[in-house]
Amino acid sequence: MATIGLIGAGLIGSTLARLAIAGGHDVILSNSRGPHTLGALTAALGDSARAATPEEAAQQGDLVVVTIPLKDYRSVPVEPLRGKVVIDTNNYYPERDGRIPELDDESITTSELLQAHLPGSHVVKAFNNIYYLYLGRLGRPHNHRERSVLAIAGNNHAAKDTVAAFIDSIGYDTLDAGPLAEGWRFQRDLPAYNIPYFGDSAQAPPLDVRFNPGHPATREQLAAALAQAKRYRDL
Repeated sequence: MATIGLIGAGLIGSTLARLAIAGGHDVILSNSRGPHTLGALTAALGDSARAATPEEAAQQGDLVVVTIPLKDYRSVPVEPLRGKVVIDTNNYYPERDGRIPELDDESITTSELLQAHLPGSHVVKAFNNIYYLYLGRLGRPHNHRERSVLAIAGNNHAAKDTVAAFIDSIGYDTLDAGPLAEGWRFQRDLPAYNIPYFGDSAQAPPLDVRFNPGHPATREQLAAALAQAKRYRDL
C-alpha cells in the first residue's frame, strides 16, 4: 500500500484515483481550484481519499501523478517533489496549450519539459496514450490472459520499477519504451496512441462505450506500434 498524490483531478486523475483505491492505495487529490471543490469526488471515493492542495499532495504522496494541462506544468511544486518518483500523463495540444517551440521542432518531449522543471525528481511518462474510459475498464488481475499493457518511459530504472509496480497493482502490465527522450513514440496521433485499445477501430472512442468497451493491447501489439512511430516531421 502506498499513498498516491494526484496533482490534477480531471478525467485521468479521477480515474486513476478510483483504480488506486481499488488496488489498495490511499489517494490525495488536488487541483488548481482548491480542496473545497473536490468534496463530491472524495465523498464518492470513500475513506481512502482526501482533498488537499497541490503542495500537500506533492509532499505527502509516496508516488505523485501530474495530470494537468501541459501549459500549466510550471505550476507543479518543485521542492516537495525532490527525490520522488513523478508520473507524467501529459500530451501536447497546441490548441489548448499554445505553441511551444521546442515541442514543435521535436527537440524535446513533453515529459522532458516536466523533468527539466523538476530536476530533483524522477519523472516517468505513463497513462498518456489510453482514453480515460478504457483506462477505467481494461484493468485485469495479475496473469489474466486479457491483461492489457501500458507503455512507460523514464531515465531512472528504479523509478520505472516503482511505476511498473503501481501500474501492476491497478491491473495493467507495462512495456518499457526507454528513456524520456523516447516518449515521443507514444505521443498523440501516433500508432501507440489510443489505437491499440480501440480494437479494430482507429477512430476516436465513441461517446457511449457500453457498445465498445475497449480491447486489451498485448505486449506484441504495443511493441509493434512503438516501432512503427515516425517523427511528425517525417509524416
